[in-house]
Amino acid sequence: MASLSSLLLLSPYSQTKTKFSISSNKRHVVVNYVSCKAASSNNGEDSVSKFDRREVLFGLGGLYGVGTATGSVLAAPLTPDVFNCDMAQTPGGIKDCCPPRIGKIIHFVPPKIQQPYVRRPAAHLMNQTQIEELERGIQKLKQLDEDDPHSFSHQAKIHCAYCDYAYNQLGSITETRFEVHSNALFFPFHRAYLYFFERILRHYIGNPDFAIPFWNWDSPPGMHMPEFYNRPSSSLYDNLRDPRHDPHKLIDLNYNGKTEDHSFDVVDCNLRWMNDRMKVQSPRSFLGRVLKAGETPKPSDMGTIEQSPHNNIHDWVGTKTPHFEDMGSFYSAALDPLFYAHHTNIDRLWNIWKTLDGNPKDHTDPDWLNSSFVFYDENKNAVRIEVSDCLDTEKLGYVYQEVPLPWLLLNKIPSPNPWIRTEEPEPPIINFPQTLNSDITTMVDRPEEAGSGEEVDVVLVLEDVEYDPTTRVHFDVLVNVVDEAQDRCAAFLEFVGSFKNIPHGLHHHDKTSLRFVITEVIQGLGLERDKNLAVKIEPMVGGEGVTLGGIKIQLEPVFVPLSSSFT
Repeated sequence: MASLSSLLLLSPYSQTKTKFSISSNKRHVVVNYVSCKAASSNNGEDSVSKFDRREVLFGLGGLYGVGTATGSVLAAPLTPDVFNCDMAQTPGGIKDCCPPRIGKIIHFVPPKIQQPYVRRPAAHLMNQTQIEELERGIQKLKQLDEDDPHSFSHQAKIHCAYCDYAYNQLGSITETRFEVHSNALFFPFHRAYLYFFERILRHYIGNPDFAIPFWNWDSPPGMHMPEFYNRPSSSLYDNLRDPRHDPHKLIDLNYNGKTEDHSFDVVDCNLRWMNDRMKVQSPRSFLGRVLKAGETPKPSDMGTIEQSPHNNIHDWVGTKTPHFEDMGSFYSAALDPLFYAHHTNIDRLWNIWKTLDGNPKDHTDPDWLNSSFVFYDENKNAVRIEVSDCLDTEKLGYVYQEVPLPWLLLNKIPSPNPWIRTEEPEPPIINFPQTLNSDITTMVDRPEEAGSGEEVDVVLVLEDVEYDPTTRVHFDVLVNVVDEAQDRCAAFLEFVGSFKNIPHGLHHHDKTSLRFVITEVIQGLGLERDKNLAVKIEPMVGGEGVTLGGIKIQLEPVFVPLSSSFT
């Protein structure tokens, strides 16, 4: 039997084929080595009693953070325990979102690519044949028995299961839940989800070149709900959408859940906000933080696009049912066919981000690359696909129709009504905690830079934000704006960001801290010499249920380790 210290020195990324199993109790962990022959089947499949080396590392989730004398840290990739699916915990109560019982899983094999690649079209540029194929495919899935893993109902349950705590992390001693939102699994999970969904549609349509469309909401021609999704006679229709947001309504990419008609140029604001969301270079900022086994995500772990516009569009399409079904609540979101076009555009933006100046790159953390998900394919096989399989769409056999990127060169701009410190009194310093029943504004001191030559970011931190995750919540965060609440454009430099909660889970209390990098805000507004800033929090929806523990400004190294947590 290997000692614990020797186990901790093993690299979880080694290419060795040695396999081992573990058993544990509260006092010790026993590691039993198993031969490759005993652990592998002849056809590459695995079941409850057959697992590969990466899977066993999940069993050490309870040891995350334990180090050796040399400081080594044991970590592991994340994968869901799909053999033990629980009832999902949703704002609408306990729901059955489990797939048909899985007996064995095959490993993903990339498709044989025949160029030209399948090209996913912009929804507003689709021809009638493409629209009719999409409608026919969705209709066929809706006609299948609900227990069929290909049925539209089951395809929607996939999102529910992965987003509302139906799965534990495989091998987690502490029964830590598996969650694909608010962390770096967000992009690869939805890419894999769409990949298998598209292949299932092709199977029923009978067209191997069929491709699901993307809702091009980041460009003016696509800033409306696609017309053909709004026909009551179509399989693409969902009667639970917000009736105020039909195809004639211009979308607000930072929709706050309250304001419907803006006083500013919504298109210009959308484009500048997209520039702000896309121009980040670090994978931590864009993709989100890499979780380690045994960790659960927090809102501060999500990347820029997931935070906004992703969450905001869910809210914009959703409606005022008890729990904002369909699109406005994660457990029901995929019951709306528009969900897939929304997420196909999110997937497209990931591709675009990697081509921008500065050569932004994906995470290289092996724990992220080796994390995995399980889906049913077009042949009803349960397939495990890893994050590393999802990084290149061409290897998956598809690309996106090229359309203009009008946001590319439109940076954020100062507000036309700035706060002038010398002409207006400073707001008072307030005491915390504060409930967000109304706007709050307080002066917050800035730390002095040490002058060591190290490049740092100025970061605004909202501490101990307590809220109910089963409800809609939205509040905006601004600096050096002290006037009464008014119609705010997210394209203004003073607009630091927002917090948007899409209802999920079943527990009514959560606590997190939020961070906003404001380095460029300070530079753009010429505030480098200011020793403090006026920070304003504007609650739009659900503020009465939010308590803010404090506000501070801190300095952080620009290149923060990708696996670091922020407090």
